[in-house]
Amino acid sequence: MINVPEMFGSCVFNDEAMRKYLPKGTYKELKKTIEDGKALDINIANVVAHAMKEWAIENGATHYTHWFQPMTGITAEKHDSFISPTSGGKVIMEFSGKELIKGEPDASSFPSGGIRATFEARGYTAWDPTSYAFIKDGSLCIPTAFCSYTGEALDKKTPLLRSMECLNTQALRILRVFGDNTTTHVTTTVGPEQEYFLVDKKVFDQRKDLIYCGRTLFGARPPKGQELDDHYFGSIKPRVSAFMKDLDEELWKYGILAKTKHNEVAPAQHELAPIFDTGNIATDHNQLTMEVMKKVAEKHGLVCLLHEKPFAGVNGSGKHNNWSVTTNTGKNLFEPSKNPRENTLFLVMLAAVIRAVDDHQDLLRISVASAGNDHRLGANEAPPAILSMYLGDDLKEVLRSVLSGEEYVSEGKPVMQTTAEVLPNFTKDTSDRNRTSPFAFTGNKFEFRMLGSAENIACANFIINTMVADVLEDFANQLEGAEDVKTAAETLIKKTVEEHKRIIFNGNNYSDEWVEEAARRGLLNLRSLPEALPLYTSEKNIRLFTKHKVLTEKELRSRCEVLLEKYSKIINIEALTALDMAKKDIVPAVSSYIKDLAETANVVKQVAPELVPTAQTDLLRKLTNLLNCFVKKIDALDKAVVGAKDIEDEAEIAMYFKEHVLAAMQELRAVADEMESNMSAKAWPYPSYGALLFSV
Repeated sequence: MINVPEMFGSCVFNDEAMRKYLPKGTYKELKKTIEDGKALDINIANVVAHAMKEWAIENGATHYTHWFQPMTGITAEKHDSFISPTSGGKVIMEFSGKELIKGEPDASSFPSGGIRATFEARGYTAWDPTSYAFIKDGSLCIPTAFCSYTGEALDKKTPLLRSMECLNTQALRILRVFGDNTTTHVTTTVGPEQEYFLVDKKVFDQRKDLIYCGRTLFGARPPKGQELDDHYFGSIKPRVSAFMKDLDEELWKYGILAKTKHNEVAPAQHELAPIFDTGNIATDHNQLTMEVMKKVAEKHGLVCLLHEKPFAGVNGSGKHNNWSVTTNTGKNLFEPSKNPRENTLFLVMLAAVIRAVDDHQDLLRISVASAGNDHRLGANEAPPAILSMYLGDDLKEVLRSVLSGEEYVSEGKPVMQTTAEVLPNFTKDTSDRNRTSPFAFTGNKFEFRMLGSAENIACANFIINTMVADVLEDFANQLEGAEDVKTAAETLIKKTVEEHKRIIFNGNNYSDEWVEEAARRGLLNLRSLPEALPLYTSEKNIRLFTKHKVLTEKELRSRCEVLLEKYSKIINIEALTALDMAKKDIVPAVSSYIKDLAETANVVKQVAPELVPTAQTDLLRKLTNLLNCFVKKIDALDKAVVGAKDIEDEAEIAMYFKEHVLAAMQELRAVADEMESNMSAKAWPYPSYGALLFSV
């Protein structure tokens, strides 16, 4: 029998381990650092390092590594052993405070967007004491930030930590305005719901596109997809259930609050949702979750696909980012209370988010922009590329009252009548949920639903934190000197909602009518990364990030450069993979099949000339025409890929890849899928969609 409470956090140097291994004075100093964000003295760090090493060795670790999150979007680690030579050819196990606090990985081989030249190799990792160290594969993993020799952030974590400090400062000012002198710290809490696909590894290994690109570049649709909605929340298959059980146990060992698991809409698609944690820890945990998912899948003969759109014709995978703001006293600043109309602090916070989302639609879109996610957004399975907010009927009525000055009358929570005596009646929520909304209020938090499944959530969260902090700063400046805070706040709320109400939309975001309506409202519709990225370094956005010291202008421009370059490289890899598959596998397979058809047709002609034209002849003609067309499409894609080499500007290259290379790939695929649909399964060189989606 599994003892979950005993298992939970067993691989983590958490508070319980700290109490056990650290002297009381050192423990208090470390907790003060974690809670108040104060610097840690090197002498204290030495004591912490020794205790951490002793704990790690007792739990089977022989090495340590600074675990960081470069701009590749995944994690990185360089491992060193604890051994240190001593007399007589022996070794002792050592680990110092200096080694805990600072590491030195090679900074020249990670994306820097021009911050570091190839010959400038030095970079540093710096311990983040707010995120617990843990043991993975026999190594003590120390969560760290990553910066260049000249101090610029080269990672995802640093701007997130900076943004959390920024939001804390401005939210505390708002709380003080409303008479809260007890709260000493405000933090963001995040709960990222993770979607993913599971496919059989034997089938996966036969698909070059999945191996190299993480998504299928060719594949005719199977007879059955997700039309019947029978996979969503359906009974979990034994093999998947076994994977999920092992996954939960591994995540619990790392102190990750894995809570919910279920089948998603598409065949072979599933979801895992954790309980909320602070934004920083939630980010670390989500990165670790994705890594553990892949490892556990391999043990079960499966492969976990985290690409946003691995299969055409069925839903892709997202990562819903549930975001809120809480105090160290346990108060959620987005809790409406029983009468939200009278909860002025809540309405100020709500107004701040409304204005922030409206003012920074471009940044929110950029925060989820990637080559993979561009396939998914707006495809009637995810929110569209247009930003809007869903507030629900109850808050809609509250804001109507704010704007009109009329009295707000709450109907309370109605009772759901189940009409069957055996079933219980229950109170239902005051508002429905809107699954089509990009940024929805869901009770006491906002759910940002545009993130792609493979993305690091730090990007979206440091942008949300910064833009909301910027509005809160302006609000605090206006309210701090007010004689009557409540009256001034009411005026501010009304003015903000009136000026930014265009961003609020409670309807169907998938409809064509909304696209037209959004255009009339003046909302942005940035359909792809190349369209969105140039706005990243606009004067408005440079001012926002530099003002709050979340990113310097150089750091911001570097991130824009990295994203553009990565986009182009991904599509280039996909194009080269498609060409490789087309030339080496598909053309020979179809040619061979045509040859067999021709031979069969010739035999039929000789044996029964009265049957000519035969079925084989008709199919032969069709496939020959398709193959000729396919070869022309190969040539067109070849030329499109070569054409990119003549462009130097990264933004222009990215746009070229979108408009020319990606378009040529789609045309090539259309012909290939048509040929697959007209050939025998044995003759086609790759496992079908049916085998991929229904073999587990």
